[in-house]
Parts: sequence; structure tokens; C-alpha cells
Amino acid sequence: MSTATHVSKTDNPDELPRVLRALAVVERVGNALPHPFWLFWILSGILGVVSAILASNGVSVVSPADDKEVVVQNLLSGEGLAVAMENAIDNFATFGPMGTIVVVMMGVAIAEKTGFLSSLMKVTISGVPTSWVIFAVAFAGTMSHVASAAAYVILVPLGGLAFHAVGKSPILGVVVAYTSIASGYDASPIPTPNDAIFAGITTEAAQIIDPSAYVSPVSNWYINIASSLLLAIVITVVTKLVLAKRPDLDPDPDVAYDGRGLVMSGRERHALWTTLGVLALMGILTVAVMWPASSPLRGEGGSLTDSPFLQGMAAYVGVLFALAGIVYGWRCGAITAPADVPKLMAEGVKQIAPVLVLFFAIAQFLAYFEWTHIGDVVAVQSAEMLKTTGVPIPVVFLFVLALLSVVNVLVTSGSAMWSIAAPVLVPALMLVAVPAETTQALFRIADSGSTSITPMSPYFILALGFLQQYRKSAGIGTLASYTLPLAVCMTLSWTVLFFLWWTLGIPLGPGAPVR
Repeated sequence: MSTATHVSKTDNPDELPRVLRALAVVERVGNALPHPFWLFWILSGILGVVSAILASNGVSVVSPADDKEVVVQNLLSGEGLAVAMENAIDNFATFGPMGTIVVVMMGVAIAEKTGFLSSLMKVTISGVPTSWVIFAVAFAGTMSHVASAAAYVILVPLGGLAFHAVGKSPILGVVVAYTSIASGYDASPIPTPNDAIFAGITTEAAQIIDPSAYVSPVSNWYINIASSLLLAIVITVVTKLVLAKRPDLDPDPDVAYDGRGLVMSGRERHALWTTLGVLALMGILTVAVMWPASSPLRGEGGSLTDSPFLQGMAAYVGVLFALAGIVYGWRCGAITAPADVPKLMAEGVKQIAPVLVLFFAIAQFLAYFEWTHIGDVVAVQSAEMLKTTGVPIPVVFLFVLALLSVVNVLVTSGSAMWSIAAPVLVPALMLVAVPAETTQALFRIADSGSTSITPMSPYFILALGFLQQYRKSAGIGTLASYTLPLAVCMTLSWTVLFFLWWTLGIPLGPGAPVR
């Protein structure tokens, strides 16, 4: 799979060299960064040195939670080293996102390995009218996040096939599918494993200020639904008005089209509709159980927002995926015995093994950060600065968005970036009356927008490989020049939606006010 930075004769000679030079700098800087696992241990070392300096100078703040003085503690002291050693296992075992992501991924694995998710994506984009194929592929991209990283492997090649099937450029199909997944990664109308990870990290950050704080995996669900529709529309408009007018959309002459990738057998189609029917019945049953005010799944006083159901949403999502996978697998023959189910669930755990390894380092860093109380100091001092300077909250939002968008070009792991940023941003903004769920929603935009243009993402190179199936000479600059207009317009429109949502005071999700 070549990654040569080829510039075709049809590319703009004035613009692309600058793009390629900028991308080359990004690639060099990003390649110089250590693996996120080691990055968090390096950050832990830096944290230790900073805590020693601040502790020796007696730095402290008054906690707004209980009006008590909070003093910075030295991580490099005897007590700090003892705490780090004694709590290493507990830090990992009690790390909020870990149990959640394992449970969700066990269910997702069954749905993925049996072919349910692949069939769902195929039926979403196959057979649609020619005029709707761009929107169909783009919207399928936002829904595909339920399959996590597998979305790239499944949908990007399907996008090329779908466009080719209706007489459009397969190159454009690959670009639309890839960008809708990458730059819309945190917008999904269906709860995803990422929602569980982000909610866990946000909860731990919010508990720096409010020990009882809890952020649900569906805390951004309402705005996610609106975002996915908006981004699909933006992709459609920009593709038709900008990308479709490029003169370099024809594939290589020797490219052979094989439409079998979009074809579903009668058995698969029957299995899919049976599964969707079972899921619909499951939804009706859930509503029926939740409907009575005395339902055990409701909270105190019949509350829906503070209820066992919402707090157990991650497990419910995992069960839904598992149910879908079992029904589909049984109907299409992918599951022939009950013993197949736990085997598929184990595959899901194998898939996230690299994430669990990263979680060990993240959990230690966050535990050290909390113990030193540096987060309290930074949050309180930042909040005081915002109050005294009178900087409008929208301006703060824009600054945070710009900062995180730049960081995302180099640190493409959303969980890694949010683990670094959340302990500072969430408490600081909570102290100026910005809910943790709102800060998380803002982060989603930054974590997604620039993902499709950075060669630091392994999925950028994967998408380039699919693109090279239609044009062998395509390189990093080729793909970036296609994705850049989409990524910029998606980020801008998503930002406008966020500010409109915040201005109107619409809840971000169940029990999650935006202000």
C-alpha cells in the first residue's frame, strides 16, 4: 500500500504544494510523539515534578465544593510514592470507562462478527435513488460508529461501490464515506462505545468539583442525533457544489468494478429484517416497562433523568447489540450453537485489548492528578480568571474548540486527548456554571473535525489504500485535498449548531441541561 505524496497534473499547482508541505510538517511532528501509553507515563513524570515545585511553595486554593483549603501534594514525596504503589491496581480496576467499554464491546462484537452491522450498512446505502446516494453514504457514516474502528473497514469500500453502481465517481464515494466517519466520529444517532468512554472520563473529571457527579453515556444523545443529520446534509451539499466539480474524479482506466460487495443474499436480507423486528419489539417492551411512574427502572419520584435505567444505559446498549447479533447470526447461520456466543464476545474483548492497555496508563495518570490536587488549583484559578476578566463564555468555547482541534491533529486518539483535557476543562467550566455534559459536547466537535485531514490517523492511511484501488498514483496530499473542504465545512456547521443549541437552552440529552 503506497503512501507516496503524488500530485496529479490536474491538481492546483499553487495550492497543493503548500498543503503537502503543511501535511509533511504535521506528519514529522506527529511521528516524533511517543505512543499514547508512554505519553501518559511521561506526563505522570512531569506531573510529579510540577507537584513537587508547587507543594514546596505551599500553593493552595479554597475548594468551592466545601469552602475548605486544598493544598497541592507532592507526588515525588514518600507519601506520594506509597500512594502510587498501593493504589495501582485499584486505579485501574475502578477506572470508570473500563468496565463500561468492555460490556458494550462484548455486545458489539456479536453484532459485528455475525455480519449484522455490515448488512445494516449495505441496506442503508444500496438501492437508494441516484440523487440520494451521497446523503445515504454520509448518514450511514454517522451511524457506522456503533461498529467503532470496524466502520472504516466496512463502509469506506462500500462507499466506493455504491457511487460506482449509480454512475458516480468511486473516488468520491471513498472520500465521502471516509470523511463522514472520521470528521463526524463523535456524532451518531445511535449510542456508541465512544459515548461510554467519554462519559466515564467526564464523570471522573466532574467529580473533582462535585463528588456525586455522574455523566450518562447518553448525555449528548439529543445533540448527537441533530449533529449526524446536519453533517450528512453538509457533506451532501459540499460534495455536490465543490468536490463533484473537480476534474480529477475518474478512476484509472484498468479499474474493474465488482458490485458483489453491495449484494445481500435472500437469507441475509430475511435475517436483517427479522432482527430489526426483534429490536423494535425490544424497544416497545422497554417503553412498556418504563411507562408506569412506579417502574423500578425509574428514579425517586418517578424520575426518568435520574434513574437506574439511564445509569445502566451502557449495559442496555450492550444487550441490544448482543440481541441483534444473536438473532441475525441464528437466522443467517453465523451462529449454530449457544457456545458460539461467548466465543464472539471474547473476540470483542480481544479487539479492545490495546485500549485496555492504554487505560492502565491513563488510570494511573488521572489518579495521580487527582491526588496532587493540581486539578483543583488549575480549575479554581482558571474560573477566577474568567470571572475577573469577564471573558464571555462563547469566547471561551471558541478558544477551547480551536485549541483542541489543533491538538487533535497530532493526538488522534479521542480517549487519550479527553483524558488529558477533561480534568482541567470540565472542573474549570463547571465553576462558571457550564455543565460537564456541555464541555463534553464541545470536545466532540474538536475530536472529530480535523481527524479526516491528519495523516497521523492510521485510518487516514487505510482510506488512502482504498482510494489507491481506484487511482494508484493517489498520495497523502491527494486524499487530504479531497477531505479538507468537507472537514472545514463540517466543523464550522457543527460549531454553529452547538452555539444555537446553547443559546436556545435545549437539553443535550436525557437529564443533561446545556446550561
